[in-house]
Amino acid sequence: MTTNDKKKVDSGANKKLFGTSGIRGKIKEEITAELALNVGKALATYLGGKGNVVIGYDSRTTNQMLENAICAGLLESGCNVFKLKMVPTPLVGYAVAKLGVDAGIMITASHNPSQYNGIKVWNKNGMAYTPSQEEELEKIYFSKEFINVSWENIGTTHLIEDVKESYINELLNIVDIKPGLKVVVDPASGAGSELSPIIFRRSGCEVVSLNSQVDGFFPGRNPEPNEQNLKDLMKVVVAVGADIGIAHDGDADRMIAVDEKGRVSDFDKLLAIVSREFGGKIITTVDAGSCIDDALKSVGGEVIRTKVGDVSVAEAILEEKATFGGEPSGTWLHPDFCMCPDGILSGLRITEIVSKKGPLSKLLDDIPDYPNLREKILCSADDKLKVMGNIESILTENFENIANVNTIDGVRLTFEDNSWVLIRPSGTENFIRVTIEAKNPKQLELIKDTCVKIIEDMLSE
Repeated sequence: MTTNDKKKVDSGANKKLFGTSGIRGKIKEEITAELALNVGKALATYLGGKGNVVIGYDSRTTNQMLENAICAGLLESGCNVFKLKMVPTPLVGYAVAKLGVDAGIMITASHNPSQYNGIKVWNKNGMAYTPSQEEELEKIYFSKEFINVSWENIGTTHLIEDVKESYINELLNIVDIKPGLKVVVDPASGAGSELSPIIFRRSGCEVVSLNSQVDGFFPGRNPEPNEQNLKDLMKVVVAVGADIGIAHDGDADRMIAVDEKGRVSDFDKLLAIVSREFGGKIITTVDAGSCIDDALKSVGGEVIRTKVGDVSVAEAILEEKATFGGEPSGTWLHPDFCMCPDGILSGLRITEIVSKKGPLSKLLDDIPDYPNLREKILCSADDKLKVMGNIESILTENFENIANVNTIDGVRLTFEDNSWVLIRPSGTENFIRVTIEAKNPKQLELIKDTCVKIIEDMLSE
């Protein structure tokens, strides 16, 4: 293991409730009102049967059902609830830190389709609950040993709305976008639909909105901001002569950009561009590409990789006193603002760079380009354990010229020419993920075919 790889930590492999990014699943199958009620009770019990909790939700049609159930659990166990209504996830993290409350809850399934929903919990500093905190909540949840206060100590609810304006003003104070840029903003009809276009307009941009009508069925596109789902944005950017397109997921904690030529930005390259601006220590994940290392070397910076998941990135930012951190998925953390991933601020920051150093297409093309691919192999939860239990030994038997084996999150083999492959189980879906970066397309296909065959053979046994 290299010096830039954080030590492997057991964060609770036997968890039954929380995944990589909170609790998530299909409504009425995995996510129910009863589950939400007991999560509320468990959090209130974890907080000692007292305290203040802010709660928000994205645009999904099932959110109010879950909010009412969570609030009932919190109130019954003695906590006060401060409702934000529909807001982006970053505003929940911001509100927890700004208001000095004890915890925050965001009801969202992020980039998943509308039939999914989920629950994520936030700390006082605006950072998501750590795996150890989630394990404590889980123990309380399954034990059903909830605090049940007397009637006169039941909590109260409050509606707070002025924190939105505070959030907008503080965002605009830390970016300096040269006026005159035309930006197409596509919030996917999600939680960023109300705020993101307004914030970009107030930053001095000319804004064209796409899919900014709030609708929990996500009629314009699926909420995951990838090339398949951004065809309309790619066309509109070119049609209106925009300088950049900004796309969010369902809760606006992620951002992906489209350049002025209508191309969806390579995720790694976009992260590299922003990381280079910050310099110093940058935190990213084991699935991030080598171009980020190249970009940081040019400014004397350092890349430190950790487990996939924004909370892992956040923990490493605090531990390493890093300037910035992010995942290739477009989930970026800005410690100079808040420890919650913020897709709106991420969009503002790449727009600021474009306004001063653009165009975006040139910035992207100047970053080294290595052939890469990301594959998903359907795999049940039980089969994930079966595959990952033996994958390291089988991979090392089938490949030569291995320079490094990293098991911080799944298994990542780095080869002597700096090509690499990562195999890891998804923390939110029934997939095994295979990520590969190679020096040429032929090598890429060879590594892919070998890995896919290994996994499929293991699944067929």
